Amino acid sequence: MDWTFAIERNREALRRILAMLVGMAGLAGEGVPTLPRHLHRAILRLLRPAESATRRLVIVMARGMVVELPPLRHRKAKPTSLARPGGTGIIMPSGSLSPIRRRTFSLPLLDPLRSPLSKGPRPRHRPQSSIPRISFPGVTALSPITPRRPPSPDDRLDATRLTQRLGALGAALDDLPRQARRFARWKARKEIGRTRRAWPLRPGRPPGQRAPRRRNHEIHEILSDLHGLAFDVLERRDTS
Repeated sequence: MDWTFAIERNREALRRILAMLVGMAGLAGEGVPTLPRHLHRAILRLLRPAESATRRLVIVMARGMVVELPPLRHRKAKPTSLARPGGTGIIMPSGSLSPIRRRTFSLPLLDPLRSPLSKGPRPRHRPQSSIPRISFPGVTALSPITPRRPPSPDDRLDATRLTQRLGALGAALDDLPRQARRFARWKARKEIGRTRRAWPLRPGRPPGQRAPRRRNHEIHEILSDLHGLAFDVLERRDTS
């Protein structure tokens, strides 16, 4: 099999889909903080399978790659004393007072696992038709019942997280070798027992994938093909 051709063909297809999603969100220039609910949901329905497909493309890219992990460094925590004139004298662990660092978002290389509570049919949720009112009998008068407005497709939703995920997907597709080295390091840690996960893919259907009869977009076929390739690469690695 021509692995280079398969990788480049799928990467270009995923780039094309990502450009479409960015255009849908209107993020080609300045990022917008909010999006209408219907547009936010439509982008997510395609972004999830695109992320899953990219994770599997990284696995295929990392086939046969061997990396060396740096040796573990055991750092001894040094207590920081607050004992000073006018201080409290409390001993705090090292790093507990360090400022919060801004986290850089990158594409997760492992499928998110299903919650045990999500198994089985979802209970039917009846939306509330009014806002609860609280009163004390004989003390306060009953306030009028305020009807609760149902969610509207045009409601504005925060698009910050969505923007970060689109950016992370684009960064991963622009530098697949770097993502492949990330995955190779994860495999190396797994082989020496330094990870909790034993398998990078989620059991069952990939995140964002639909049943064959409900697939109505190119991304679902791309995900199906890459899932088979990644599964074959992982099985060959584990049985060799």
